[in-house]
Amino acid sequence: MAKQTNNPDYIFEASWEVCNKVGGIYTVLSTKAKSMQEATGGNVIFIGPDVWDKNESPWFEEDKTLFADWKEAALKKDNIKVRIGRWVVPGNPTVILVNFSSFYSERDTIYAEMWKKFGVDSFHGYGDYDESCMFAYASGVVIESFYKFYKLGKKKVIAHFDEWMLGMGALYVKDKLPKVGTVFTTHATSIGRSIAGNGKPLYNYLSAYDSDQMARELNMVAKHSIEKAAAQQVDCFTTVSDITARECKQLLHRDPVVTPNGFEKDFIPVGSKHETKRKAARKKLIAVAEKLLGTDVQPDALLVATSGRYEYRNKGLDVFIDAMHRLSNIKQLQKDVIAFIMVPAWIEGARTDLQERMKSRKKENTPLVHPNLTHWLKNMNHDSVLNQMNFLNIKNQENDKVKIIFVPSYLNGNDGIFDMPYYDLLIGLDVTVFPSYYEPWGYTPHESIAFSVPTITTTLAGFGLWMKKVGDEKGMDDGAEVIRRDDYNFVEVSEDICNRVFEMTTKSEEEERILRKAALDRAALADWAHFYKYYKEAYQYALEQAASRK
Repeated sequence: MAKQTNNPDYIFEASWEVCNKVGGIYTVLSTKAKSMQEATGGNVIFIGPDVWDKNESPWFEEDKTLFADWKEAALKKDNIKVRIGRWVVPGNPTVILVNFSSFYSERDTIYAEMWKKFGVDSFHGYGDYDESCMFAYASGVVIESFYKFYKLGKKKVIAHFDEWMLGMGALYVKDKLPKVGTVFTTHATSIGRSIAGNGKPLYNYLSAYDSDQMARELNMVAKHSIEKAAAQQVDCFTTVSDITARECKQLLHRDPVVTPNGFEKDFIPVGSKHETKRKAARKKLIAVAEKLLGTDVQPDALLVATSGRYEYRNKGLDVFIDAMHRLSNIKQLQKDVIAFIMVPAWIEGARTDLQERMKSRKKENTPLVHPNLTHWLKNMNHDSVLNQMNFLNIKNQENDKVKIIFVPSYLNGNDGIFDMPYYDLLIGLDVTVFPSYYEPWGYTPHESIAFSVPTITTTLAGFGLWMKKVGDEKGMDDGAEVIRRDDYNFVEVSEDICNRVFEMTTKSEEEERILRKAALDRAALADWAHFYKYYKEAYQYALEQAASRK
């Protein structure tokens, strides 16, 4: 890749998760925004879907003065309905929210155009395919309209699109604006995620997989087709980790540039504020546990957690529960261990019986029914987490040293039980565990060490692989442990996690303090100050490719 000689004058980045907090991509973009602005002098424009009919996005502040002349012209000339404002994240970047509903009437024509020009097979699209592609196409039209209205032909412009959902936008810009450098990032290949999610061995047999054949077998033809076309057609194709790069090469047939995910740490409390927040979080976590379990929890109990999306196998929830069950059988275990599974599921709502106990100052001496659950689930009998706990006979009885509590609600500060955001609870934990099987990057362990909480993850997580590359000592003394995982070593991974968490129960207060400092020091190596340079190089390469076109 060429050395960087200049920066883009404008960067447009389109994603389904702009001002729309759905998953890890929101964290990537919202924390990267400040570094992007600093590198370009502020001409960064994010594009997201305007899906906020009844309730306004809590992360969007409209500013009707921004690009008001273009907004009016775009509505008249191109029938594009947009709202413009600021994204409420560090840096407060400009954002355009696009209403893409008018493009549905042109869907068949759009799909025919994409088939004719790029071989994109939309015939088998279903589920979220139409919605994603209409937004992607509309994003491309928005960039074209803005580019022409402000006469950016002599400017260095980047159009960046994230995930298969925005693939059609990348292809549109490539076709209509040849002077614009196009970038497409796959954070996780649709076929790779599907192979893993369907219980098939991904890694040991990766080199033998034919992605087109697997797309047909897994009913993923349309999504794979758009992702593959975008990856191959753009000026610069990127992905987030070495492990996903291998996946992209085999399944999308192009070597990507690796642009690892950084983190914006400015909002993390430090010093006395950190300690105050940590004490408040521990107090809340222990209070909920005591009310639910109907028994006292030791003040120095080890608080451990896993979190993320509810992908039972891919996120390693099965391994986590198994490891905690193994830990409960260690006779030398002296401390109470409270293990939280903070994974949103299909809930009815907060438990009213637990809410009543939380309001009371009365000391409880009997557990609630289902003392392993903070919110009622709609599918109690078919929930994978609860079924595994039942299978292993995990009852959370008073004499059990290890107790597992499932928190199946989004921790947005208004869940009805904790009423604290996830980060405000994360800071109170002693160790986190993310034994992922499929994890292109892994923001959860990354966030954990950024909040000075030691973490355990695997070599099948992009972040874990990165930590292994920069140096990972055996054990928890460097603030993190990266456990080797493959398609078939479930038991070994579970035993390793059990041993590492047991190791954490033996630490003194001073040793714990040193561990938290080590975790923070490691996190400092993976912030955007170190990682944004990879995007600069990717943008430079894309601009050079665009400049070479006649």
